[in-house]
Amino acid sequence: MKPTIKIDFVSDIACPWCAVGYGNLALSMASMRDQADFLVHYRAFQLNPQMPLGGQDAMEHLTQKYGLSLTQVQSNQAQIRARAKEVGFDFHPEGRKRVYNTFQCHRLLYWVAHEIGLAQQASLKKELLNTYFCLALSIDDIKNILDAVYRAGLDIKRAQEIISSYEFTEEVKAEENFYKNLGIHSVPSMIVNDQYLLQGAQDHHSLTRSFQKILEEASN
Repeated sequence: MKPTIKIDFVSDIACPWCAVGYGNLALSMASMRDQADFLVHYRAFQLNPQMPLGGQDAMEHLTQKYGLSLTQVQSNQAQIRARAKEVGFDFHPEGRKRVYNTFQCHRLLYWVAHEIGLAQQASLKKELLNTYFCLALSIDDIKNILDAVYRAGLDIKRAQEIISSYEFTEEVKAEENFYKNLGIHSVPSMIVNDQYLLQGAQDHHSLTRSFQKILEEASN
């Protein structure tokens, strides 16, 4: 019987490095399919919890947040786009237009994880990342979110019910606070087997080495 590696993947839809991290984790898990089973739970984190409806121009936001010039931001974004393409995310060549609040997305991800399953949650996570970074669509627009739900093979009617209500609001807030209180202040961050913290969008070879080391330590 193969051992199980449990991963709490703390991340945000609005984080391009989280897409890179998602892709690298998928590659690493695929390479280790004969060595271990993986139980991955995508956990809520908001980079911009105070962002109002309508969002903010992406370049304006990034230059203000990081104190960089427009040229520096554009160079960084090109590097991230190249890394994302290597792991299966073909970011829109013109980049995302605006930065949005992602709380609605996190409520839907919470719903899927707790009412349907973690594999389906991973599918929705991927489609929401695709919506924002590859299609460069607004995630303030409910139609775009529901299209992601549809592509993930999930119940659109149930998703609409959640979006139209306050369902899972307190649960998502509690989840966010839990991981912040653990000291998670940057994403992506992976907590492995409730013991090990792997931070940043590490390449899949590095992740695989880390997982293999964790398996070795567990077997001793």
